[in-house]
Amino acid sequence: MSLNMLNKTEVWIGPIKLENANLTDIARLTAEVLSLPSDKVLVVDVREDHISLDILIEEIEPSAIMGKKKILLERLSSIKGCNVFEETRICSHGILGIIDLDEAEIKESMRMSEEMSVQIKNKVIKRVKVFPTGFELKKGMIEDTNSIYIKDELEKSGYKVDIGQVLDDDVDLISGNIRRAVNDGYGIVITTGGVGAEDKDKTVEAIGKIDPDVASPYIVKFEKGTGRHVKDGVRVAVGKSGLSYIIAFPGPNDEVRLALKAIKPLLEANQDKHVIANAMAHVLKHKIGNKFKH
Repeated sequence: MSLNMLNKTEVWIGPIKLENANLTDIARLTAEVLSLPSDKVLVVDVREDHISLDILIEEIEPSAIMGKKKILLERLSSIKGCNVFEETRICSHGILGIIDLDEAEIKESMRMSEEMSVQIKNKVIKRVKVFPTGFELKKGMIEDTNSIYIKDELEKSGYKVDIGQVLDDDVDLISGNIRRAVNDGYGIVITTGGVGAEDKDKTVEAIGKIDPDVASPYIVKFEKGTGRHVKDGVRVAVGKSGLSYIIAFPGPNDEVRLALKAIKPLLEANQDKHVIANAMAHVLKHKIGNKFKH
């Protein structure tokens, strides 16, 4: 059974003293002990008395890490210039903390970790952050009818919804705010607007920076470069980052209503992002497509 890392991937080892030690060797050996590919472990910080490593995976088999403290420290001490001590410990805020357990503690820790994982998942998936986007909202030219509607509808089903600031049409700004929301423990992050084919429309691209495998089906397609269209169509998007869904809704309120109604049961069932994106695209294709027939 794999355990989700819940974005807690950093490990601290200390006290430890390095004297011209090779950090690549430290990372490679740690990966070997934890049965991981060598490129999945990086030394990310070195201090006077401890080092920090990042484990670049989302899930891990408990058997690969539990109780590995003794063998890992023995192997590290074999590296030239890497000095460990009797009091040296291996610490992590997450699942990786079971590296430091002795055999008597492992079974109880596994039970508690599984319970914690379920509790965190259940809590995270019910937290929602909504980011309206677009200069017309930012300048107060139009009313934001979407955020309140989404909040009201989802809170009827037990979600806790927070409405974020209006974001400018900027890929890095949008993706940065989404990342922070994910890191803050929001299980669903929604953007409204910015899914069109004009150069100002950036939300699908912003989600793609976080999830390169973002599900982004077309609602309608154009010949690229015709009229105001610098892109070849209108798309919606659903991405994933850890436990969190990232969803790009259209801007018009009637389309948001259709999309939310279509995907709400799929979110509650924890469906695959492609299933959710295709369901949203299906209900919007007829409505949006009709706007561009002539």
